[in-house]
Amino acid sequence: MKLAVVGGGSTYTPELIDGFARLRDTLPVSELVLIDPAAERLEPIGALARRIFARQDHPGLITTTSDLDAGVAGADAVLLQLRIGGQAARLQDETWPLECGCVGQETTGAGGLAKALRTVPVVLDIAERVRRASPDAWIIDFTNPVGIVTRALLRAGHKAVGLCNVAIGFQRKFAALLDVAPAEVHLDHVGLNHLTWELGVRIGGPGGRDVLPELLAGHGDAVAADLRLPRAVLDRLGVVPSYYLRYFYAHDAVVRELGEKPSRAAEVAAMERELLALYADPALDEKPALLAKRGGAFYSEAAVDLAAALLAGGGPAVQVVNTYNGGTLPFLPDDAVIEVQARVDGSGAAPLAVAALDPLFAGLISHVSAYEDLALDAALRGGRERVFKALLAHPLVGQFDLAEGLTDRLLAHNKEHLPWA
Repeated sequence: MKLAVVGGGSTYTPELIDGFARLRDTLPVSELVLIDPAAERLEPIGALARRIFARQDHPGLITTTSDLDAGVAGADAVLLQLRIGGQAARLQDETWPLECGCVGQETTGAGGLAKALRTVPVVLDIAERVRRASPDAWIIDFTNPVGIVTRALLRAGHKAVGLCNVAIGFQRKFAALLDVAPAEVHLDHVGLNHLTWELGVRIGGPGGRDVLPELLAGHGDAVAADLRLPRAVLDRLGVVPSYYLRYFYAHDAVVRELGEKPSRAAEVAAMERELLALYADPALDEKPALLAKRGGAFYSEAAVDLAAALLAGGGPAVQVVNTYNGGTLPFLPDDAVIEVQARVDGSGAAPLAVAALDPLFAGLISHVSAYEDLALDAALRGGRERVFKALLAHPLVGQFDLAEGLTDRLLAHNKEHLPWA
């Protein structure tokens, strides 16, 4: 089985390599190609990847290349983990929205729109080249904003599934709190990418006993602290929101905090420099502990599980993914992309049934899904007016003057990535 990773020079990559090495019985990879135009990052990461495989006696071949077409040729699956513009663009996404009193974040709000505009055209070009080189290959998208990028891929007719690590992170955390094996924990995970709620925590599978009330009663303080939300919010909602909901539920407090401390982009850029120095050490043959602070916890396990379900012929699996709604949430169009538990096999992902949602959640999902539709239109066709309308539609913007000011700043800071701007 051949896999290709586009964005193989990412500092995330050793996490992914470690997962492939440890879980080789689940996903028997014979060849892994790391693809990236940045040779100064790709070569040390590729060398570390080979050492990780060797340490764990993995027989697979790892190669590196800057040639996308050659790298994806003959691949069974292509994983996308791109950051167009790098940490410098992320820093801007996190900075200029604050000038308008709006949250600055790389996947949510105005910064998230900027990332989508930079990313969607590049991903679609890559996907077309994958289709020409390996027409049967699956595309697994981990590139943010995952919901919008996956919607772009699916609408263009690609065999694609979107993946995020939020759900598996909750699963592992809840399993530890409940002192059960992670495989025993099934989440009633519902929403859009980076806009989700855990409506139930079931032991033993989709039909298992819901222990969410017990989890909140016994461990609510710990869960709330991780989310940086008041315990009372969880108790009143009766669910566990994704930590990204803090940008909605505590927007003004978050804006004040972001204006008083270094940006996450600056922290990550410093961490990446340290990680790359570690990766260059020829004695290092395992992922360093520092990588856990970079983000993307359990990404490798989620990626391996998804690729195995799509490719390995081991029968269907149930996993949280991003895929077409197809009537699952009846208040959304069928071609909206949602993030829910799905049955995954060689034919793709089919969402499991979801109980009727409280309007408190359904309303925000509808609102953000409408924004995502406008954001995708702006990414595909360009134009200042489309950018403005997407921002005006976003629930974290929603005011004419704000949308005007944010549009001006977004275009000014992204001219090098937007040929039409």
